[in-house]
Amino acid sequence: MKIVFHGQNAGGFREGFADLIGPGHEIVHVSDALNAPGEADHFASADVLIGTKLDASMPTLANARLYHAPAAGTDMIDRAALPTQTALCNCHGHEHAIAEYVFAALLEQHVPLARADADLRRGEWTFWAGRPGALRTELGSQSIGLLGFGHIAQAIAHRARAFGMRVHAANRSPLKPDAGVDRAFGLTELHAFMASVDIVIVTLPLTPETTGIVDAAAIAAMRPGSTIVNVARGPVIDEQALYDALKSRHLGHAVIDTWYQYPTPAQPTVQPSRLPFAELDNVRMAPHMSGWTNGTVRRRQQTMADNIQRLAQGQALVNQLN
Repeated sequence: MKIVFHGQNAGGFREGFADLIGPGHEIVHVSDALNAPGEADHFASADVLIGTKLDASMPTLANARLYHAPAAGTDMIDRAALPTQTALCNCHGHEHAIAEYVFAALLEQHVPLARADADLRRGEWTFWAGRPGALRTELGSQSIGLLGFGHIAQAIAHRARAFGMRVHAANRSPLKPDAGVDRAFGLTELHAFMASVDIVIVTLPLTPETTGIVDAAAIAAMRPGSTIVNVARGPVIDEQALYDALKSRHLGHAVIDTWYQYPTPAQPTVQPSRLPFAELDNVRMAPHMSGWTNGTVRRRQQTMADNIQRLAQGQALVNQLN
């Protein structure tokens, strides 16, 4: 089969992929813009297309039997542009990396190692045990709320319980009795959920129903001084409402990994929001990095390779969305 990796993101999964699928396949990597000689033809003639974006402006997929996103999100793939015979699949495998990122960011608020190190290098024993004002807080005393309860949230919940945290979750469908949470909410109870915890972790996929679901009213329902973490998609949280709540200090802290503006080939350097989040001292900003690890790439490569083998053998595909 002809397997085409489309764009910079998909290209990150190209190295070593041939070893996973074995001989007999043609593997091509084309640019996001599809403007180099022959790239549009490669795209159009692919049997398997691996990419993150598809719309009506791109060449028609004449032969594709599988469009495989190398990620969980498929919100930039226009399903109307897929031929009827083309299966759409996605990958997970990023939940462990994202859970580690979340706890690194949360622990940073309670275990000030960077400041302790910097101070001690100057001979200042700021956090010396017994010193007045040296006491710090513990993450385990906090309650954590998971908005959405898919792969990522479940991995976070497992680690939160290890810290001794109380775990609440809000999900569209009811949670199973063995989900391992202390309290479950439906999305219709969003405000009660937001008010019930010290930390809210947003993990919902971006859909028309979830766009802006964390709006000004939902943020206002959160406890004063609480923390919000977004490892989902930026627009799940209303941009202006989030900025205003941080600037007013109603929210004590935010960890933002997914944003509202992203680089493009035409504009490779861009601020992540139209609003000056960078001027706020109660925000930890990251460039959509939470799930991008060696382990994530290996796990996703294996999922895609397994699906290509299944396709070749006429077997049912995993993670098929259409």
